[in-house]
Amino acid sequence: MASTAPAPAPAPAEPAGTTPALRRLYVVRFVFAVAWAALLLLGGSELTLSVQLLLALYPAFDVAAAVVDARSARAVGPLKGLYANMAVSALAAIGVAVAGTSSVADVLRVWGAWAIVSGLVQLLVGLARRSMGGQWAMILSGGISVLAGASFLRGAAQDDPTLTALAGYATLGGIFFLVSAVRLSRPIPRER
Repeated sequence: MASTAPAPAPAPAEPAGTTPALRRLYVVRFVFAVAWAALLLLGGSELTLSVQLLLALYPAFDVAAAVVDARSARAVGPLKGLYANMAVSALAAIGVAVAGTSSVADVLRVWGAWAIVSGLVQLLVGLARRSMGGQWAMILSGGISVLAGASFLRGAAQDDPTLTALAGYATLGGIFFLVSAVRLSRPIPRER
């Protein structure tokens, strides 16, 4: 009589709807980032009321996106990272709104600090979600955000600081979200 080896346990599946919901969110974030960057470039580097509102809108949108992410990904986590991102981005929205009434340099300082902290959070969330697939772009984006934040802080110390680098930052971040959305649709090879 031959003995049969027990069948391997199936890999845990992601909750139904998590990946499609995250993919949609990533596509929306891409579209928003690119549109926002275009509007910022059209608005110029003067801190008009419309540019001030636009600047505060970006971190506020990040809060809303983190809320949607947390609701759609409750079972795959890490919710603590998403909650931290909500808090940091809410503070950034307020900080950018206040700094926007002062100077471009002050906006860059607040934006730089936000980019560093939120980049670290994004990197950690991406690492925790590696098993979902499509997260390497998020991990890379988080690391680049930290570097970009440091660059914004340096830019604030220049003689004539400008907001145009923020448009590039948003566009690159949007592209990373699009890459992750595409990668989320591909199955992850399982180890045998």
